[in-house]
Amino acid sequence: MKAVILAGGYGKRLRPLTNDRPKPLLEVAGKPILAWQVEWLKKSGVNEMMLCVGYLKEKIIEHVGGGNRFGLKVGYVVEEEPLGTGGALKNTEAFLKSEEAFLVVNGDIITNLDPARMADEVKGYAGVIALVPLKSPYGIVDTDDDGFARQFREKPVLFEYWVNAGVYCFTPEIFDYLPKKGNIETTTFPKLAEKSKIKALKYKDVFWNAIDTHKDIEEAEASIKQYKADK
Repeated sequence: MKAVILAGGYGKRLRPLTNDRPKPLLEVAGKPILAWQVEWLKKSGVNEMMLCVGYLKEKIIEHVGGGNRFGLKVGYVVEEEPLGTGGALKNTEAFLKSEEAFLVVNGDIITNLDPARMADEVKGYAGVIALVPLKSPYGIVDTDDDGFARQFREKPVLFEYWVNAGVYCFTPEIFDYLPKKGNIETTTFPKLAEKSKIKALKYKDVFWNAIDTHKDIEEAEASIKQYKADK
């Protein structure tokens, strides 16, 4: 299977770390985010991928090269100006239009979810979105009917709410709905939802972290250490 990693963003909320380094090359637990992703995708059966790059693109290209160090083939689509996730993906159409299905991953997440489950669900649709349960950023206080505090839960996982995991499986039909410039989450997904063209697949017990802020790096490193300790 082929995959696309959307790695062209500025990472503004991670400055000054991203002043001279693109966000996908920031290290988490001793390894760049991009390395975590490429290794995970390879284990998931991906043998060829395209990186959509823009900001500090030369550093990503220098680090990954043709993909030999990771044991797969890597190509690049370069954004001369920011196109958003939808515009960036649209530029990969020539690479992917003959595929039955392909994976797309945001360049700032680390996970071990199994994308093969998504590939099994995508036939007949434009795509499948991976969902993970919401991790509360705050501690939760449970109360009883009389107003007494009964339980204190420190940043629990809230299975009542599900968030976009930034991992997708698409068919070439997706290119009919992509903008030349704009984000797929706000321009494409609502249109697909209206037409029942996109499914959502829930992943309950997986490792997943998004890296958007300095605090996210710290929390991801702690999560990775805990995940390794539990295995």
